[in-house]
Amino acid sequence: MTDLPGRENDPNDNPFAMFGSPEQIAAAMRQFADMLSASPDAGPVNWEMAKNIARHAVVAEGDPSVMEGERRQIVEALNLADLWLNEVTTLPSGVVNPQAWSRSEWIEKTVPVWKQLADPVAARMVETMGGTLGASGLPPEAQAMAGPLMGMLKQMGSMMVGQQIGQALGSLAREVVGSSDIGLPLSDTAALLPGGVAAFSQGLETPSDEIRLYLALREAAHHRLFQHVPWLRAHLLGAVEEYAQGITVDVSALEEKLQGLDLSNPAQIQEVLGGGELLKPEETERQKAALSRLETALALVEGWVATVVDAAAEGKLPSATALAETVRRRRATGGPAERTFATLVGLELRPRRLREAAALWKALADERGVEGRDAVWGHPDLMPTAEDLDDPGRFVKGEAEFDLSGLSDLEEPEQPGEEDGPRDAG
Repeated sequence: MTDLPGRENDPNDNPFAMFGSPEQIAAAMRQFADMLSASPDAGPVNWEMAKNIARHAVVAEGDPSVMEGERRQIVEALNLADLWLNEVTTLPSGVVNPQAWSRSEWIEKTVPVWKQLADPVAARMVETMGGTLGASGLPPEAQAMAGPLMGMLKQMGSMMVGQQIGQALGSLAREVVGSSDIGLPLSDTAALLPGGVAAFSQGLETPSDEIRLYLALREAAHHRLFQHVPWLRAHLLGAVEEYAQGITVDVSALEEKLQGLDLSNPAQIQEVLGGGELLKPEETERQKAALSRLETALALVEGWVATVVDAAAEGKLPSATALAETVRRRRATGGPAERTFATLVGLELRPRRLREAAALWKALADERGVEGRDAVWGHPDLMPTAEDLDDPGRFVKGEAEFDLSGLSDLEEPEQPGEEDGPRDAG
């Protein structure tokens, strides 16, 4: 009855209006099909569904394939950046097969690491969802007989978490410039995204080739660390995983959000699971230690990268100082990478002490030279601690002669009496 006044746009005249727009309905149907096709033993997250959602999100806003000219510009920038870094660090090149990725390719290439990072928390979320959904919908006497239903509900939880992760990765893919934006080794390949570089460049009054080369310097510097510091990858990812083991799901908040949830409405599901507010870290000493270790490691990685990039760009890139400040603000204030990470594992990934770490690396180079500075990466026991960031001068001066070759010498004075006796007798 659209001829009545005020009823021209009444959604009640459209029996399908409750399901949203045609695009939302199509998305919900794709997600439901993905859920049905997933193996019950596939794990806590339906990763195929997550990848599909992420790819649909970037394609919807435009994700053209990388053109040959763009690919050549990226490869040349990464190779030139790698040559410049040879002059300012003793760590070997980490750029073996430089690549230019579309946003969809970034999603495909980085999902294996996201899976490693997100699965522990996702498993807790899915288990809680299955129990909460089942308990809220069944009388007590029926819950004991609801085994198959509980399995289906857990699969539905896997779908819901997979949808949230897919939305988060799709959002992040529209913002990143390469494989190392969050300071973690998401890929063994050094790569930049032409679309991400273009988005980063918007509003900057700097030639595009300078921006591309500066970002290539950062990408290549990260990969020198990730490829040639053997313990660093396990140290970073292990700290994230240990922190995630202490994450719990706020059951009462989840129950409240699940009441009246329309599973056919992707936007509502995203709102329910979004933001990471359902994830709560346990305030244990182990949890605090893992967080401190991770934040310190991230600051040291980012501080070293900033230091060597500044040195490599000096005298070559006129806009290097301004670009460095742009990157620092982006990392320090928490951009989309941080929000996505908080959604996936309940952790804000921010190098909060980047400036202190950069100052420490610079002081080390001034005191010990480039070789002495980079030698600190030789073993985790040689690395600065959070306390050292408070007083970098003490670390630089007090540890000047402490290196791997001296570890065995430090063990000799433990029993001086036994060693001195024979010498005196002789």
